[in-house]
Amino acid sequence: MTDVIEVAGAELRHAKRLLGDAGEDAWDRFMDWLVDDWFRLEVAGTENIPAEGPAILVANHSGAWGLDAFVLQKVFARTLARPLHVPAAPLVFRLPILGSYARKKGAIPLDPTLGMEHLTAGELVGVFPEGFSGLEKPFRKRYQLRPFSPGFAVTAVRAGAPVVPVSVIGAEEAYPRIGEVPALARLFDLPYFPITTAFPLPAKWLVTIGEPIPAPRRPESYAARAAAARLLCAEAQAAVQALVDRERRRRDTPFW
Repeated sequence: MTDVIEVAGAELRHAKRLLGDAGEDAWDRFMDWLVDDWFRLEVAGTENIPAEGPAILVANHSGAWGLDAFVLQKVFARTLARPLHVPAAPLVFRLPILGSYARKKGAIPLDPTLGMEHLTAGELVGVFPEGFSGLEKPFRKRYQLRPFSPGFAVTAVRAGAPVVPVSVIGAEEAYPRIGEVPALARLFDLPYFPITTAFPLPAKWLVTIGEPIPAPRRPESYAARAAAARLLCAEAQAAVQALVDRERRRRDTPFW
């Protein structure tokens, strides 16, 4: 009987793994279609990403459901010959199929070091310093960046890694936040539950990578390092906001 239970358990795990792989493949193909045909995404400035050595890519975060994280992952997987590691909130890894998909594509658990070990190894890390506050802003305040959390700048100063600003245009119109339902957020243990469209709208997406901002030489004292990190954080936010403002004007229309 024990052998039968073990065999059945192994078969069940195998079937679950096959279903998971099929789901991830389906999501990957869906993202290809979204990026190429639905959003008609354009990418500019990939030459600004260092060909070697550590760097932190810093992007604005927008759209009610945070689809921009998956779109950027798809963009960089196609255009970079280097892996990109993105610290993600625990919520991401709880999502069926999407959690395992994100992990396989470079998502790492969010912690205070923000991928320090990957930067030390000379790799790339991508962050959204607005966090969930970037997703929660109402549609009337679209593309107005929320204050950046300075953790990425602290890590950049410690690692001596340049910060590369990235602007994402299109997510705000694809998933406009019209409101939220706090009761559903509590029910599903989510930071918030937005009222938005059931399917992303066909907004035109533009992803633009700006020129790297060199990390300052690491100061000796804690106070000096903290001051350097605050300055770098402010400079990075200003650079991303400038890219966002410029690229919004480049679209003829947000939609088809």
